[in-house]
Amino acid sequence: MLKPIGIFDSGVGGTSIWRELNKLLPNEHSIYLADSKNAPYGTKSKEEIVKLCIKNTELLLKADCKLIVVACNTATTNAIDYLRENYNVPFIGIEPAIKPAALQTKTKNVGVLATKGTLSSSLFHNTSKLFTEGITIIEQEGTGLVELIETGKVNSEKTKELLRKYISPMLQKNIDCLVLGCTHYPYLVPLLQDFLPSDVHIIDSGEAVARQTQAVLIQNEIQAKVKGTVQHFFYSNSNVEVLQNLVNGDNVTVAYKDF
Repeated sequence: MLKPIGIFDSGVGGTSIWRELNKLLPNEHSIYLADSKNAPYGTKSKEEIVKLCIKNTELLLKADCKLIVVACNTATTNAIDYLRENYNVPFIGIEPAIKPAALQTKTKNVGVLATKGTLSSSLFHNTSKLFTEGITIIEQEGTGLVELIETGKVNSEKTKELLRKYISPMLQKNIDCLVLGCTHYPYLVPLLQDFLPSDVHIIDSGEAVARQTQAVLIQNEIQAKVKGTVQHFFYSNSNVEVLQNLVNGDNVTVAYKDF
């Protein structure tokens, strides 16, 4: 097998990023680590998050990955600087899509639904300051949502109840853009569309991350140049069934791995 792209997340949420990568880069092999045993990262200390990211990175490097996508907002905002300084491989990070929201908003009110670990990070605040002059950012921790998605309860009444609780105050403040600041949250888009007004735009980072990955592959001359049968390996250290349901398809292997 040609050298794969490595991807890791604090669980299954980063598969939303993998979908965009696979769509844009159909000739690239991939290995995905779902660290569901330690999900969510958003409630952990920076030190804990960095340790988990080191563990995931070293596993992917042992598998000969040529580039690593940190498919987790919390991991990116807390650990990507350390990873880039200490490992000789390109890293692609994820952060909330504040810039496109700031460019799109007409009401000048933007909602951000994210984990505590992302909202409290210096990278998030620096990005917000850079692009949001004259714009009000309404931040909301999505407490409990990652756990529900990790256990396959995306469409549960509890999930719907939490979303209404978190989004209603944003709507009262006249947001017209909702930024999804966690890679798990794109799986909630159908529910969000049910009760968001049609003029509220939902924005996530997936497509932009795929484009950046493509650019870095080309820049480093490490893109897959040979077409052939592509293989994708997904490993979970917890509930394999939830992961299987999200990525089931041709050339996809899902398995349990203790890491």
